Parts: sequence; structure tokens; C-alpha cells
Amino acid sequence: MGRRQSVVCKFIQRRSLHDLRMEADRISRTAEFMAFFRALESTGPAERRVLTDPFAANLLRPNLAGAVRLAQVPGMRKIVERFADLRVPGARTSAIARTWLIDEAWIRAIKEGIEQFVLLGAGFDCRAYRLNESARAAIFEVDHPAMLSLKRSRLGMARVDVPKNVRYAGIDFNRQSVGDVLAANGFDRGKRSMFVWERVTNYLTDEAVDAVLRYVGDCEPGSRIALTYVHTGLLDGSESFFGGKRILRDVAMIDEPWTFGFDPAALVEYLRARSLRLEYDAGAREYRQECFGGHSAKMKGYDFYHVAIACVQTGTQPQT
Repeated sequence: MGRRQSVVCKFIQRRSLHDLRMEADRISRTAEFMAFFRALESTGPAERRVLTDPFAANLLRPNLAGAVRLAQVPGMRKIVERFADLRVPGARTSAIARTWLIDEAWIRAIKEGIEQFVLLGAGFDCRAYRLNESARAAIFEVDHPAMLSLKRSRLGMARVDVPKNVRYAGIDFNRQSVGDVLAANGFDRGKRSMFVWERVTNYLTDEAVDAVLRYVGDCEPGSRIALTYVHTGLLDGSESFFGGKRILRDVAMIDEPWTFGFDPAALVEYLRARSLRLEYDAGAREYRQECFGGHSAKMKGYDFYHVAIACVQTGTQPQT
């Protein structure tokens, strides 16, 4: 390994014993790495990057923020990206492509008159801050209280003001009702809404996923949800995916094991039983192609990760 790559390794791999354990307040490592990938993408040439997130770097711990600064040194960005891709094949390009895809769905929803947006498991999502169109809507960021507190603290240290149209709502998805939490924070079920449920379902129980999707399906017709999920074949071993075993081992090591997935072939009926109509479903290979075009042919890994978009059906009730 060359000297430059060795420097990158030290930036990204530097972890104390505390870093290798899940904190008591359940702050998610994956939320931070999503912000890292967005920050890294934002260092690229303006004419080539697919998204820009000027806030993401402010949300990172020192080693990851240092890697982003390193990527801004001439000739270093591709080395940082290469190292990240070697550590978790496909994670970076999948994260950027699905962020782009959901951004596009978010902007379309605003243009179509949707007035409320709910980020379920908001993490370090910055759509409320970086998408100018968001100022027209009420936005609810729903996540573990410790996660929301950390986000506000880091944004505050960077002197980033929380927009007045954003409300933070603390929740434990496995123990609390989304409906109760949203109602307590002023959510209006009489308005069409868009829910974004990114990188969350794979950490939950069957019951928790079912409860959230039934709640969304009972919202105002025309409302929709964009969610990500893991192919259940990865979890039960019935299908093989490049890099799949490694990612399962890695998330288990940081005490964030993946516990839930969907079978894509069964998703239409599953959602229909909850008054939701599937409009879009694609794995990483497909949505990377939509985002990066021909460049995606060389991008490998994370094919088990899907983005699905569904709409609340008109004139139906959830089935039991």
C-alpha cells in the first residue's frame, strides 16, 4: 500500500474501544457514514457530482471529517473513495445513488402540492436544509432522542440554524407508535404527506415495520412513502450477493445487526394489504444505473439493497 493510501487508512480506521461498541443512547454509525458519503461526493467537481450537501461534513466525527478534508487535496479524492469502496463494497455508490433518487422523489412531491414530509429515522439527513424547495413544507424529523440531540448539537457548533418549518420528534420504533409521536408534534393526517424511511427497516422487528406501514397506508390518499430495505435472501442465506457476508459481519461487530428484510417478489402484495400501491422498486444495480448512467457498470456491491416508493391507495382500508 502506498504512502497516500496509508494516510487514508489512519483517518478512517482510527477507532477507540468505545467506537467499536454501540453507545447506550443508540447513536447510529450508519447515519454518520451516510453523511460521510454525501460530504465526500460534495468535494467532487461541480459539473460531475450528482448531489451537493454543504452540511454533511459538519456532522462527522474528527476522523471522518479529516478524510473529507483530505479528499479536497489535489489527487486524493479518488484514493479516499477507493479505500471506502474496499472497506464496504458498493456502500458509497449505493448511498449516493439512492439519496439522489429520493431527492428527486421529494422535489416531485413538493411540485405536486404535498405539504408535509416525515423523515422516519432522520439520522443526519440534511434534505430540510439543502433542498431549497423544502422551505414550503412542514418537515418532521423522527428518530431516537439521542440521535436528534447529537444532530442539533453538531449543527449548532457549525452555526447552522434549524429551519422554522422543521420539527424534531423523538421515538423508539420498536416500542413507540409513529402515529402517537407525530400527533404530539402537530402532524396533520388530513394533508397529503410524503414519508422517507431510509436505512431503517433492516434494524427493526416484523411488528414494528408492519405498524409503521399500516399507519402510512391509513394516511390521506395520495400520500406516499420512499423506503429502503434489504433483500431477505441476504439475511436467510437463500441468495448470494457480492460483499453480503462481509457487511452482515461488520454490522454485527458494531452491534447494529440487520434483523428484517423483504422478498421483492412478495412486496406488491405485502403493501397492498396495507393500502399501499407499489410504484417503484429497484436494487442498487438498477438505481445506480439511473443515477450514474454508463459509469455504474464498474460499480459492484450492495445489490441486496433496495429502494421502494409506494402511494396510499384511494378508497381502500388496510386489510387485517
